[in-house]
Amino acid sequence: MQIILLEKIANVGNLGDVVKVRDGYARNFLIPQGKARRATPANLQAIEAQRAELERAAGEKLANAQAQAEKLEGSTLRIAQKAGVDGRLFGSVTNADIVEALKGQGVDIEKSMVRMPSGPLKQVGEHPVSVALHTDVVAHVTVNVVGETIAV
Repeated sequence: MQIILLEKIANVGNLGDVVKVRDGYARNFLIPQGKARRATPANLQAIEAQRAELERAAGEKLANAQAQAEKLEGSTLRIAQKAGVDGRLFGSVTNADIVEALKGQGVDIEKSMVRMPSGPLKQVGEHPVSVALHTDVVAHVTVNVVGETIAV
């Protein structure tokens, strides 16, 4: 399906590009999320008329993401979880736990923005985590998992 992108999408294209993607990807994700429109002659003309406004909005999103990344970059989150004597957690620290810890610091992000290279954290210690605030902006955060020992 031919679509017109309304914002930059990783591995697909930039704002205003006319690209061909799979029908399901366009119908089920890009179009309902407001990230793309069908590439019809009427939509092409409408996008050309709105191009300056769309580029300004994209620039504002990028500037907001960069400001938020400066706040986050290099910060350390402390998350306490129940752990055994050997330092293994009884559960795991997931991206939802990291989002909750960031909300405690006043940063509001979505779960899908947290990138955990080795999956959920299952050991006590410090772990590097990336937060993708924008397709071009990634902040690196250290998560310090502290174990709470359980008294029997």
